[in-house]
Amino acid sequence: MSTDPLPSYPLRTGRVHEACGPAAPAFAAMLAACIPGEVMWVQEGWQGEGLHPRGLNDFFDPARLLLVRVRDQNEALAVAEEALRDGSVALVVMELSRPLDLTKGRRLQLAAQAGGSTGLCLIPEGMGSNAAETRWHCTPVLDPAAAGEDSTLQHWSLIKNKSGTLGAWHVRWNKTTHHLHVVSPAGERPGSADMPG
Repeated sequence: MSTDPLPSYPLRTGRVHEACGPAAPAFAAMLAACIPGEVMWVQEGWQGEGLHPRGLNDFFDPARLLLVRVRDQNEALAVAEEALRDGSVALVVMELSRPLDLTKGRRLQLAAQAGGSTGLCLIPEGMGSNAAETRWHCTPVLDPAAAGEDSTLQHWSLIKNKSGTLGAWHVRWNKTTHHLHVVSPAGERPGSADMPG
């Protein structure tokens, strides 16, 4: 496991990335905190669970959030592509329920490149697109040291990277300072590095 600061985080701008796993929404919230500007979060309306802006208070000011509920994935991709191409929002998060084919993934990449915005697709595991710049697998970690407290310890694995190496890290979000800390897993040599939030 690498304990170096995350080499590909915050994510490269002008590109579309992917995150999967049970902690992928937290990954997106932490990323939004690290990128100045407006955040558009696109969800398919048929899904029962919705994002509540006040749930993001520990990460960033929810006044920066534009929450978009759409009919289906085709509409989600159309809205996301237009927002990425326009460049008026810094980050576009898309919750997707089906895999993207190469054509749709490439369209998103071209739109992000044109607008200079960052795109993040939250995808079901095993449904990544070949067009994605990076893909992260994100899971929460049970932290015995934080028994009885709210723990934000997570394990992030960079499982696809078109322009660099792969790796895995334990990270913790500090909701007071709004910084991401790369930490050593329990039982390893102590040490941490801060990532600006």
